[in-house]
Amino acid sequence: MLLFVCTGNICRSPMAQAYVVHRAREDGLALEADSAAVSSEEVGRLPDGRAVAELSRHGVAMPMHRARQVRPADFGRFDLVIGMTRSHCASLRALAPRAHADKVRLLLDAVPGHAGRDVPDPWYGPEDAFADAYALIAAGIDALIAALRLPKGPFASVVAR
Repeated sequence: MLLFVCTGNICRSPMAQAYVVHRAREDGLALEADSAAVSSEEVGRLPDGRAVAELSRHGVAMPMHRARQVRPADFGRFDLVIGMTRSHCASLRALAPRAHADKVRLLLDAVPGHAGRDVPDPWYGPEDAFADAYALIAAGIDALIAALRLPKGPFASVVAR
């Protein structure tokens, strides 16, 4: 199980959740995902319409979703907790019980040449910022799925085949 995390859980992390579920279904992988926020400011809100529209342009459906905040119990429930930025990962490591801190990953670390790079928040930008965020999220998830498929790779226990 994968948990994607961004600031408010209305743009990047629900986009990542929707895309990974879409890709897993296409690839015949048994993979579950959810998304959450490091902040409480958007709790209960629906995904941003611009994020939903960008997913739709790529044939990806947004699941029923209401923004929620990460809880300490999430670290025991999920195999990987994936932040969109280095700042999200730092917040997640501070919140994680010590035994689960190693589950925190930065999404773009899986993409060759993008290690340490953040997925910028499109919320404050123009419409095309959502297309840019989608492209980075898709690249990160495609690389993550490739790593998950490695039979003896670091994430072999995350996905059922």
